[in-house]
Amino acid sequence: MNTFKKLHYWPAIALLPFAFIACNKDDDHNPPADKKTTITVENVLKSQPLVESGTFKGTGTPPVILPGQSVSIQFSAAKGEALTFATMYGWSNDLFFAPANPGIAVYDMKGMPIEGDVSSQIKLWDNGTRINQKPGATVNHPGTADTKNITEVKGVDAQGNTYLDASKLVKATLKYNGNSMFTLTLQNTSGGTANETPLSPGVWAVSYIVGGNLLNGAPLYTSGQPTANGLTNIAEMGDNAALYNYIKGITGIFTPLSPILVVVYNGIDNPIYKTGENDRGQGLRPLAQQGNADTLAAALKGMKGVKAVYVLPAPSTKVLLPVINGQAGGKVSQELTVGSGDRIAIATMYGFSNDWFFASAGNGVDAMQKGDISTSIQLYDDGTAVDQFPGAGITQFNLAGTPLQESKPIAAVPNPNAFTTLPAIQDIIHVTLQ
Repeated sequence: MNTFKKLHYWPAIALLPFAFIACNKDDDHNPPADKKTTITVENVLKSQPLVESGTFKGTGTPPVILPGQSVSIQFSAAKGEALTFATMYGWSNDLFFAPANPGIAVYDMKGMPIEGDVSSQIKLWDNGTRINQKPGATVNHPGTADTKNITEVKGVDAQGNTYLDASKLVKATLKYNGNSMFTLTLQNTSGGTANETPLSPGVWAVSYIVGGNLLNGAPLYTSGQPTANGLTNIAEMGDNAALYNYIKGITGIFTPLSPILVVVYNGIDNPIYKTGENDRGQGLRPLAQQGNADTLAAALKGMKGVKAVYVLPAPSTKVLLPVINGQAGGKVSQELTVGSGDRIAIATMYGFSNDWFFASAGNGVDAMQKGDISTSIQLYDDGTAVDQFPGAGITQFNLAGTPLQESKPIAAVPNPNAFTTLPAIQDIIHVTLQ
């Protein structure tokens, strides 16, 4: 998948930066000479494909889910994202239950949350690493080794053993909790059937969706391919540790940065925003919610003390993509003309959020300084849209949603926050003056 061509929800912004430059008054017969400096902003985030992942288990010892028992998974998801999981058919050699990839759909075609019985999406799979014996409490573990690919068990396995449909053995019920949050309850309904079995501790995951495509639509297994990444430990022994360690390692943050707003000013406070105040209605809101800096740039042009304003989109992609599979993230640069007393401030949207934005803290930075100024950048909540799990929100604009409006003062985003723990800001956005 060419992710660089898939991010199409962002507003169309001209590829060339533009500037609004106010005239300087000649207040001094010998004013300090202006100098040239170049600001460079780069998205250095080492992105991950999974937005969330976790484990589940029963409450007993050992922590299996016995017939009649249930377990719940709570998660967030944006439109197009799905929940996948894996748990062992305990009384087998190497069978496991899991939804068909990419997982259980949680929104319908109209983008409405799905609720109710979704058991039909659960399938029974053969891990391919053991010869199947007749399922039941007398199965000999681990059994005879085999080297087959993962295949779906559709009523009968390769050795002729028969099985009820997976939906008759595991009931899955989906509940929408609001604000993009769901609960999936898995109930072991195999009791009294010919395929009675405990369910093992398992793992679950939700993939990011970018430009309408999931970054990893098969994080746990691939039908027709050899088992990998610790799935065998679940399928043969009910041990979820190895597979969880793998998916935990590919779970984290993915976000583009919107075209960068840069302002040069003198004799005034940071003109973009002020913490503790509500959004001024001058254009920060469309930047923070949609990544569109045009309105704010136009408003800044007319402010006293503002010398220049730039909007810097990345070449071809407009947004600054993160590091994807080792490929460098988006990067923009702009030469600035600055003088004594000038200050510089920037702003850019945390793309996969409702209204978070990165910006220069306080009153920006001295325009005459050189080097890495990344520590001057902080992450803020504009207070104009209800927050959701970043990258898994149904109302996030850049995930095809419509923000739910609210009115709160601008404030720093805590880390950890109510949804997740973010990397250090300097590990997301890198800013230098040279």
